[in-house]
Amino acid sequence: MQNWLTNVYLAVKTTNQNYPYLAYGTDWLAFGHLVIAMAFVGPLKDPVKNIWIIEFGMIACVMVFPLAFIAGQIRGIPVYWRFIDCCFGIFGIIPLYIVYRDIKKLEKMINQNIAPLH
Repeated sequence: MQNWLTNVYLAVKTTNQNYPYLAYGTDWLAFGHLVIAMAFVGPLKDPVKNIWIIEFGMIACVMVFPLAFIAGQIRGIPVYWRFIDCCFGIFGIIPLYIVYRDIKKLEKMINQNIAPLH
């Protein structure tokens, strides 16, 4: 693992020294994450209507696995590192599933005209 981390460090250092404009892509990556995160305000405002956002997040968590193993293989990422990447999918889907399950319960209560507890 030390060899891999050293290799990654040297790649980032060399790239930043010679091609600093490539880091601009990470700025846009961060921006994209913030924009996607803003979508998750929807379920806070109206969870039943915006359950699709939670489903979208769960689908994204599942999609981590093929990306990690297909792109990881192509890019030469070590297998153990790909398993670490997959943890984002596992640990992301757990709270999303809990929220999804609770929204479904809320939806059922609304359909049965039972007032949810606040």
